[in-house]
Amino acid sequence: MGAEQINTVRRFNRTVSARVGVLHDRFLGRDRPVGEARLLWEIGEHGQTVRQLRERLGLDSGYISRLLRSLESDGLVTMEPQPGDKRVRTVLLTDAGRTERAVLDRRSDELAGSLLAPLNAAQRARLVAAMAEVDRLLTAATVTMEAVDPRHPDAEHCLRSYFTELQERFEAGFDPALSLLPDAGELRPPRGLFLVARLHGEPIGCAGLKLPPDAPAEIKRMWVARHARRLGLGRRFLTELEGRAVGHGRDLLRLDTNKALAAAVGLYRSCGFQEVPAFNDEPYAHHWFEKRLDRGGEGQG
Repeated sequence: MGAEQINTVRRFNRTVSARVGVLHDRFLGRDRPVGEARLLWEIGEHGQTVRQLRERLGLDSGYISRLLRSLESDGLVTMEPQPGDKRVRTVLLTDAGRTERAVLDRRSDELAGSLLAPLNAAQRARLVAAMAEVDRLLTAATVTMEAVDPRHPDAEHCLRSYFTELQERFEAGFDPALSLLPDAGELRPPRGLFLVARLHGEPIGCAGLKLPPDAPAEIKRMWVARHARRLGLGRRFLTELEGRAVGHGRDLLRLDTNKALAAAVGLYRSCGFQEVPAFNDEPYAHHWFEKRLDRGGEGQG
């Protein structure tokens, strides 16, 4: 990152914060700051747990508690413990809270319109497209990746979702019992690892790396949730796993895939993987790939 890039980001942040009114204590002309207004919107019609709100907005426990107490004292929200776990509190909008949220929605629409109104049609289209791209990239930058035990609930959620999708997309369906699935031990150190990607605390993708002592490293079970597939996570997973493989002294990385996963095949090829003859008996595979890795951390096609 260069100084000019940093300066451009800071200038953008100053322009947006001033233009959308977040510097005022009375956001959108109401009697509350932007933090409380945003919480009302995030709570939504069906409510959210305090933990979900904290993770989604990136707020510390003390600050979000103060915001929620203020909203509760104004009669806009209630906080109820979950029946199965009194430590978990669900935040719900009251009737007054839903009315206030509707007012904020209407005024937010008016503010958005005021941003677009001075521009001509071509400028509006450019601004909206640029905003969509900024939103996508900022969301991508929010995603975290963590190595977890393959029996972790988030890992199991991703794998269940992955197998369900394969069942839908493969011509003959998918039966995990017939596939060469690695057992959990093969995806735990030192024999391997398993990565989970999360967005606002929600698991949205996974990828495993096998590190057998007598064979090349192998990528297994890479999956990204449908709603997160424009965030560049497939390429990010590959880069991360290549680095991990190199860190374990490996110079060759392999993977196999099914012909139905055309986007994945294209991604592997664009990332420098070369198609090779079959190196295993995976019944659901139609393509086998490998990539030579630079011990300095850069892959070579």
